[in-house]
Amino acid sequence: MLNDAQEELAQSLPRANYRINEAENVKSSLIVVEHKGDLWTCALRKICLTALWLPLGALIFCYVTASLFQADDIHETHCRVYNVVPSISAITGISPQRYVWRICIAYHLGPRLLIGSLYFNYHKERTLHITDEQMRLTATKLGKACYWLNLVELFALTGVTYVSNRENYFIHEKIFIIFMVASLLHMLCRARIGCIANDVLEPVRTNKIVWNLFFIAIAATTGLIIFFLRHRLLCRPLAFTWFSVCEYILATTNMVFHAIVVLDLPFHEVKVVYSERKSN
Repeated sequence: MLNDAQEELAQSLPRANYRINEAENVKSSLIVVEHKGDLWTCALRKICLTALWLPLGALIFCYVTASLFQADDIHETHCRVYNVVPSISAITGISPQRYVWRICIAYHLGPRLLIGSLYFNYHKERTLHITDEQMRLTATKLGKACYWLNLVELFALTGVTYVSNRENYFIHEKIFIIFMVASLLHMLCRARIGCIANDVLEPVRTNKIVWNLFFIAIAATTGLIIFFLRHRLLCRPLAFTWFSVCEYILATTNMVFHAIVVLDLPFHEVKVVYSERKSN
């Protein structure tokens, strides 16, 4: 017969063997990723400036070529009144300018998605250093709001681009409203999150610029709505011209807003690395 000590030892032996085997299995299944080198490196600054120049260059191209060769088409308005400055929808909705505009918008989507993710991680990292729980919770919510508003704004821009006002005015108008609301809320959330816990964190260097852009965008949006109603309801001469001017101001502030990432993240790089997996 076994005494109590022997019975306890016999019961513990299978467990010990199981733990040793489990440890050996885990160790044998470990995969080591060894960094071999960089295949491609590009500064984030170059990517952001490329993403900016694609829509800006396409907009300039569409405006110049449409004004020179298709002036009658782009100056035609709903009320048939005198018009000087065409709208963005007018110069990007005719052929062949629409194809240039759509191609440039399509190619700039990738960098814009990357910039949105980088900003999300940037705000998330800053939020970790906030000691006050309520302020940290507010900053976290604003950071998430910035990320999702950026996606809504980007997809709305895509919808406005590929559904022109000449093809389906009703849907084009509604998507444009979504784009305006999302872009304004995005600016506001970005400006607000830069004001949180400035006594603890390093201030966001572009926060004043964002606030200025937000107020300019609000003024342009207000003018855009007023002149649109004057044109649509009262058919005032040159009302659509001032509507278009406000639209160009709104587009410019939006482009500058997304380009200031080069000031917030000046030393970041995008890398494609070559690595090799080794199993132990």
